Amino acid sequence: MAKPFSVRHQRGFTSTALFCFFLLYLPIATLVVYAFNAGTTVGTWEGFSLRWFAAAAANERIIDATLRSLTIAPIAAVIATAAATMAALATTRTAPYPGLTFKYAFINQPLMVPEIVTAVALLVVFSQIKVWTGYSGLGYLIAAHTAFCIPFAYLPIRARLETMDLTLERAAADLYARPWMVFRRVTFPLLWPAILAGFMLAFVVSLDDVVITEFVKSAGQDTLPTYMLGQLRRTVTPEMNAISTVFLGLSIAIVTLFFVISRKKD
Repeated sequence: MAKPFSVRHQRGFTSTALFCFFLLYLPIATLVVYAFNAGTTVGTWEGFSLRWFAAAAANERIIDATLRSLTIAPIAAVIATAAATMAALATTRTAPYPGLTFKYAFINQPLMVPEIVTAVALLVVFSQIKVWTGYSGLGYLIAAHTAFCIPFAYLPIRARLETMDLTLERAAADLYARPWMVFRRVTFPLLWPAILAGFMLAFVVSLDDVVITEFVKSAGQDTLPTYMLGQLRRTVTPEMNAISTVFLGLSIAIVTLFFVISRKKD
């Protein structure tokens, strides 16, 4: 009798996966190691040192770009999460109807359209607005990051709403609670972990964004990723390795927290 086929056990799958992970993470591991290099040459190990972390912390341009990133990312994440929460409620707390699938696609459009297309479109629109208004502040970057981050916040919030038991909400409505009271006292406490997870995911996406920022920003509005890109066009220095290592650590911490929170149940 032939052995039944199982997709869970494939010959060579483990070794192939390990090889792919090795190719993916070896460059990242190399970058982290050389961030602690005492020498000035990127590819030559000259001893352990924290000098490049100290140099990055004392660089005024890096500090300025970091503060700008930490200003844009939380604001964009808060607005995107609020919009995503309202969109998720509107698309899940309703009976299916024609056009609902189109709304799903419309909300998630930034995920499906190449980022460079979104960046060019925003550049054209914002350029006209700058001409009409004369304003060239950070509002454009915040608006662009918000629009791009909405689907990233929307997905975990919608997923949570679709798995929530409606019994408590219906019971509150049967007891004559107004819709806002039902949301505040029942829906929101159950939905809070997904909202926080969506916020953190949107925050990381905004913090790491390069393409849209590079097209939308005005002169003197470099974020940390675009500043690093500009420096790497000139030369790769251990200072850039140090900044990348800190950035990597921050992103890993936030994404790990996102997964922990997103797995939290009632």
